[in-house]
Amino acid sequence: MWCYRGGSISTEPRINDRIRVPEVRLVGPSGEQVGIVPLAKALELAQEYDLDLVEVAASARPPVCKLMDYGKFKYESAMKAREARKNQAHTVIKEMKLRPKIDPHDYDTKKGHVVRFLKQGDKVKITIMFRGREQSRPELGYRLLQRLASDVEDLGFIESNPKQDGRNMIMVLGPHKKKTEAMAEAREAQAARKAERQGVAATDEEAPSEDAAVEAETTPDEAAASAEVAEDAEAPTSHEASA
Repeated sequence: MWCYRGGSISTEPRINDRIRVPEVRLVGPSGEQVGIVPLAKALELAQEYDLDLVEVAASARPPVCKLMDYGKFKYESAMKAREARKNQAHTVIKEMKLRPKIDPHDYDTKKGHVVRFLKQGDKVKITIMFRGREQSRPELGYRLLQRLASDVEDLGFIESNPKQDGRNMIMVLGPHKKKTEAMAEAREAQAARKAERQGVAATDEEAPSEDAAVEAETTPDEAAASAEVAEDAEAPTSHEASA
């Protein structure tokens, strides 16, 4: 009786001697169709080209195999997958909580956070929290949400209109820019700042020193006068000569 013992099933394609079929449909290193050949012949060609024989379509009849550098293929595939994950956009919903009678300074601070979130391509859930008698004045929260939406309308839009949820009133703002666009702009800005810093550093290295600048500004007459002073200083006095 067959029993599965819980071993992991390999998803790697079969290569070289692990291929167990009498013949294969062979694809050359450049993608050219070689045709149906015996497995021994395909392995011989792989050895001749110093490549691997890789089974790329096991369900075909006969299986399709390709001549390639399998190690290089795995590395390039891993790099592509890594780049795809790097550029993958995950939509995040941020949350910002406000009070109906929020202080102007606090409002500006909260609005700044909302602006930053929308610029990053994230959605923002705005929650107005009512306490005590404030629950009888829902229009205060509604007006505050409308004011905030108006202040950031160039960056986002009202995705979910204000609605009462128990003691809270909730509204969701969506960004005009997609997450991928915001990420691309952030990378471009970072690259621009890096290039600017490198340019400033190169300029500082190329700038002449103060001594070099003074030497460059010295006229021929001044240079000759300096040379005469130097010769007089080096010439021995009459007392030193007689000694």
